Amino acid sequence: MLSAAWRASRMARSVHRGTRAQSSYTIVDHEYDAVVVGAGGAGLRAAVGLTESGLKTACVTKLFPTRSHTVAAQGGINAALGNMTEDKWQWHAYDTVKGSDWLGDQDAIQFMCKEAPKTVLELEHYGVPFSRREDGKIYQRAFGGQSLHFGEGGQATRCAAASDRTGHAILHTLYGQAKKAQCEFFIEYFALDLIMDDDGVCRGILALELDTGDIHRFKAHNTVLATGGYGRAYFSATSAHTCTGDGNAMATRAGIPMQDAEFVQFHPTGIYGVGCLMTEGCRGEGGRLLNSEGERYMERYAPTAKDLASRDVVSRASTIEIMEGRGVGEAKDHVLLDLTHLSEDLINERLPGIKETAWIFAGVDVHKDPVPVLPTVHYNMGGIPTNYHGEVIRPTEANQHATVPGLYAAGEAACVSVHGANRLGANSLLDIVVFGRACANRIAEKTKPGVPHPDLAASAGEKTIQNIDALRFADGKYPVATLRENLQRTMQNHAAVFRVEKTLKEGVDKFDQLTEDMKELKTYDRGIVWNQDLVEALELQNLHNQAIQTMYTAHNRKESRGAHARDDYPDRDDENWMFHSLSWMDDSGKVTLGSREVTMNPMDDEMPHVPPKQRVY
Repeated sequence: MLSAAWRASRMARSVHRGTRAQSSYTIVDHEYDAVVVGAGGAGLRAAVGLTESGLKTACVTKLFPTRSHTVAAQGGINAALGNMTEDKWQWHAYDTVKGSDWLGDQDAIQFMCKEAPKTVLELEHYGVPFSRREDGKIYQRAFGGQSLHFGEGGQATRCAAASDRTGHAILHTLYGQAKKAQCEFFIEYFALDLIMDDDGVCRGILALELDTGDIHRFKAHNTVLATGGYGRAYFSATSAHTCTGDGNAMATRAGIPMQDAEFVQFHPTGIYGVGCLMTEGCRGEGGRLLNSEGERYMERYAPTAKDLASRDVVSRASTIEIMEGRGVGEAKDHVLLDLTHLSEDLINERLPGIKETAWIFAGVDVHKDPVPVLPTVHYNMGGIPTNYHGEVIRPTEANQHATVPGLYAAGEAACVSVHGANRLGANSLLDIVVFGRACANRIAEKTKPGVPHPDLAASAGEKTIQNIDALRFADGKYPVATLRENLQRTMQNHAAVFRVEKTLKEGVDKFDQLTEDMKELKTYDRGIVWNQDLVEALELQNLHNQAIQTMYTAHNRKESRGAHARDDYPDRDDENWMFHSLSWMDDSGKVTLGSREVTMNPMDDEMPHVPPKQRVY
């Protein structure tokens, strides 16, 4: 326990309507070699590697691990195994660079794609039940944006799949491995903030134990942020409601910039009106998109790849079909995903979860009728900037690659950047496992088990507790749900598939107003034990933190690249905009913008440099 000063009641303070409150908190200290925040695929793979290397490791998660959003990943994981056709990791790397619209860092892309085959085999050895060919090899399906022979050899079949529940299989397997390695889990603990010392070194995290209301300070020589994306900044998203950018916001509050926040992927096939994902594997197995005329319209937009063009290309095509009056339904506001021509045996073997999802959420029997779908927010390419070791980058004027000692990030929370302006399907599960492991390996190289921890400043965490108290007793005008809906609708309407100066500027102005409205937040539950009102208020702060940076960077980038498509700047502009956007937000809500260069050269000559060219499918 901490000193009496920490346990004592806080000084009486004013709240919105003249009421006053006192509160006290129990503070519990822990010491670890490493702490991982988040228990999705990236966090669990980091935890497994750290624990197996002999480091005392804690995994702090606001959810039971197998409820993490990795469980929803359906289609598969890319790797040049060559089980279906000849394949090479260099071809995979070429596709990833092209898919990123040349905003991906080619050294990190080389690292990921080269590691991919042994990563998948490692998962198989851990126990992931991949689907199999008749000869026993891992089954691989076609996925969007994947080619052979550096784009000249036709469609690649590179996506290793466990039916259509690949993320589910990987997550459960990694949780079992983490338990086997005796990682210590702190389940239903809400991570609040990083603990940073005066030298800019990360010393651990603070977390709220939801079951008791106790505040826990995890002292750690190494902290890994693996908290996923912030898809719930939008009104309609495939993301779970827990995807609120918690780790990203923690980094922002510690003075670390976000990178490429403007690049938000819309998945072409979210179920209309619901947003649930219909995996790209549907099209990989032969499904096709249709407009109101029954036309397979992707043949016009991507004559070679057709329905398996990159996701940003397909989402824009579907949006154009709707905008030009060829949408389906009474309002002509969606398109159709047709699987009716696929055999019953194929669907039951390869897409059983999709069949069930379509029936439950759309009332559609995929054997008989097409499924109504619409482009839906799916993934954040941007995030906490890192190198390919997972070390978090905090650029300085002297060194744009300067790292934050003791701090790492992996998965959707991070921006390595292997995805650049647009992520290829099935590179996400690869990303989380490769870079979760990379974090563990780097930490193990640099850390000796059991090294004593330096004393923390007496005030470490005080600002965080003041914020919790302010939220518990907030007595303003706007409930959490009202502000959250305003935020989500602003993002949905002003940072959508197609963007233009007028709507983006309106979005910036609305967020400036929302920043002021956040000061008038109202909560109702004054307790501390299982206070869902408090948790949602904390998540709202994190969403606002990330969404406002997305809006500002989207307004700032005057070109079209990958998922960032502007009607008023329809072309990619490499001369003026070939750089990573950086954004900072201070405590007042003010956003500051900057940039850092894209790494255009691979790690070595084993991968050829991929020069920018026109991106067509």
